[in-house]
Amino acid sequence: MMPHALALAVEILTTVLAVAGIVYFLQAMVAARVFLAIRRRKLPDFAPAVSILKSLKGRDPEMIDAFRSHCRQNYPGEYELLFGVSSPDDPAVQAVQHLQLEFPHHAIRLIECPARLGANGKVSNLIQLARHARYPYLLINDSDITVGPHYLQRVMAHFAPPASDAQAPASGKAEAPVGMVTTLYRGHAHGTLGSRLEALGIATDFQAGVLLSRMLSGGLRYGLGSTLAVSREALDKIGGLDPLVDHLADDNELGARIHRAGYRVALAGEVVETSIPAYNWRGFVDHQVRWARTVRDATPSGYVGLVFTHGFAWALLNVVASGISPLSLWLLGLSFFLRLALAMTVGAQVLADHQVLPRLWLLPFRDLVFMGIWIAGFAGDTIVWRNERFQLKNGKLTRITGPAS
Repeated sequence: MMPHALALAVEILTTVLAVAGIVYFLQAMVAARVFLAIRRRKLPDFAPAVSILKSLKGRDPEMIDAFRSHCRQNYPGEYELLFGVSSPDDPAVQAVQHLQLEFPHHAIRLIECPARLGANGKVSNLIQLARHARYPYLLINDSDITVGPHYLQRVMAHFAPPASDAQAPASGKAEAPVGMVTTLYRGHAHGTLGSRLEALGIATDFQAGVLLSRMLSGGLRYGLGSTLAVSREALDKIGGLDPLVDHLADDNELGARIHRAGYRVALAGEVVETSIPAYNWRGFVDHQVRWARTVRDATPSGYVGLVFTHGFAWALLNVVASGISPLSLWLLGLSFFLRLALAMTVGAQVLADHQVLPRLWLLPFRDLVFMGIWIAGFAGDTIVWRNERFQLKNGKLTRITGPAS
């Protein structure tokens, strides 16, 4: 009786989770449609002066093209590019010097940031860069981010002052000012299976979750490292970037602090592109486990809630647990259809990711792998970052002696 009761319990549990996954897919598609509708709205004409900050470490083949995209902006306002390196011997220095020669009329500065202010070297550089920024708005993004020519215009327009009293909502409640603007992103994969799986996950899973959380919460309460545009006013109110110097998920923490300070976090309609390294399998798993444990540490309840996003994997397990019952096959078929529909809606329509459709055949394998990664996220608080091992607790990093094995 006991084995039979256990098998029945597993069947019931996987059935419930498969149904919950179907509901999640439907909600995420609605959220994507809502975002597409909002994205069509006309943006205000607001183009304040902005300083773009980029913390650099090392060089990759596509870095210079990413830099060039920031110099080819159709932006009516003033902007400057500040690049920070911890050492003048960093290989990225040559890329910045090349950019300065190629775009002599742009305000491009290379700044040495020698102080290591905390465990997060990127934030350490950004703190030192911010001291040299001239303008009232700062925009932070990663060195591998490639943007379109209207990127700055579509991001910075969200900082336009709230509507006047005559245009205020009927509720009479004044709208909070925007303190941060962030963007969705797609991944450009390179060659290896790990790189392709990560890019596919970004386009078909992660960004879908961002859109759903935005819809359910009435806005975002965190930032995405693809773009962190902030006003000096909001940044000063939370104590600047200094409190983030030991945080791994600095983008999440920055957005959360700005939201708690009474500002809105806006999601721009612009989509940027990040370059996904050509991971070997070990590098891919280390990166995904690091991401998983970072999310679990930042939002434990939200991480547990990701159980409902693995709908297809639960439906597949339900087929096994039920002995291939007709209901399980029906749930599997519906789950698979909705999973593909969500991937195409978010990946192809929202993100305009041209790599999604040719790689949809990888989606079932990707979902099973990432379910395993999600489970591994519960198994400890140690992560590997830039070939060093850290303990992650309450968002902060503590270096563990010795290189990663």
